[in-house]
Amino acid sequence: MNIPTARVPGRRRLLQGAMAATVLGLAALPRARAQATPKIRIGFWPVASGLPFFAAVDKGYFKEAGLDVEALKFASAQQVMEAMLSGRAEGSSNGTASAVLAIGEIAQPGLFKIFCTNPTNAKYVLDEFIVAKESPIKSMADLKGKRVASGPGVQNVVLAKTVLERGGAGAISVTELPIGQHVAAVAAGQVDAAYTLEPTGTVGRLNGTTRTLEVGVIAKYVLGDPMAPWHGGSATLTSDFIAKHPDVAKKFIAAYKRGVDLVRAKPDEARPHLKGYTAIEGPLTAEVPMSDYLFSSDFRPSDIAYFQRFFDLFTEKGIFSRKVPVADLLYKA
Repeated sequence: MNIPTARVPGRRRLLQGAMAATVLGLAALPRARAQATPKIRIGFWPVASGLPFFAAVDKGYFKEAGLDVEALKFASAQQVMEAMLSGRAEGSSNGTASAVLAIGEIAQPGLFKIFCTNPTNAKYVLDEFIVAKESPIKSMADLKGKRVASGPGVQNVVLAKTVLERGGAGAISVTELPIGQHVAAVAAGQVDAAYTLEPTGTVGRLNGTTRTLEVGVIAKYVLGDPMAPWHGGSATLTSDFIAKHPDVAKKFIAAYKRGVDLVRAKPDEARPHLKGYTAIEGPLTAEVPMSDYLFSSDFRPSDIAYFQRFFDLFTEKGIFSRKVPVADLLYKA
C-alpha cells in the first residue's frame, strides 16, 4: 500500500510563512496589551460629594492615564457595596456611605481600602434636615412626634434617628425614601421633614418648595462639634484589585486626585459635572455647596479619631457585629 506523504514546502514558501507569522504576531501585540488593562467599574450614589469622580470621568482624566473606567450608578450605597462584594465593581466613588462599606468589610474582611473621604460639617455641607418652606418647624426638637424620612440604607436611618434623639425630638420612626423623592415628599406633606444629602436641599430651595432646617447635623449631634470632620462617604478600591493591579491602582488614584484638585481650585469649572450624575442641572449647579476631601495619605490622628467615633456609633447600636478599626481600612501606597 502506498501511503501518501505531505508535500514539503520550498524555501521561498517557508520564508513567506515565517514573515507572515511575524507580522501577525506584531500586529497582535497592541491588542494583547490593551486587553491587559483591566476595566475599573466604580459604583456611585447620586449625591454632590461624588463630584471629583464625575469631573474626572467627564474631563477624561482616567483616559489620559490609559485607564478603562466605567461609572456605575446605583440607587443606594448598599447596592454599591453589594456590587463590590459580588465582584461587579472594583470600587466606590466619594459619597458612598462609609458605614455601609464597613458592613461589607465585616461580611468579607479585607474587602476594600479607602483612599479618599469627603469630610463634611457646618462649613462643608452635605448632610441636612429639610422641611416645607412654610413649615412652622424651627428646630430639631420641633420634630417630636412628626413624620420624618431619610435616604435608603442603614447609615441614613441610624444617623437620622440618632440626630433626632440627640436633638430633642426623641425616638421617632423614620421612613426610607430615595433621596430624589425627598423634596416632593416634603412639599406634598407626605412627611414633615427629611434627613437628606446635597444636592437635595439646594433643589428644594431653588424651586421654592422646601427650606433647610439645619446643616452639618452629623458633626454636631453625633461627633459633638459642628466643625468636626464627618467622614460619611468614601472612595475605595477593592483589596483584590489593588493586589492584582498595584500600578494601575496608583494611576487610578492619581487621576482621581486630579478631579479633587479641580473641585478645590476651580469649583465653578467642576460644578457643571453634577449634571447627569445627580438631580441638579444647568445654572442650578452653581448653588450646590461643596464637600471637603481628604486622601488617606493625609489623615491625621484627629481625623482617624473622629472617623472611629462615627463607626463606633454603629457598633453601639448593634449594626456592626464587631468593632471596625478605621486605621486598618486606609489605603497605603
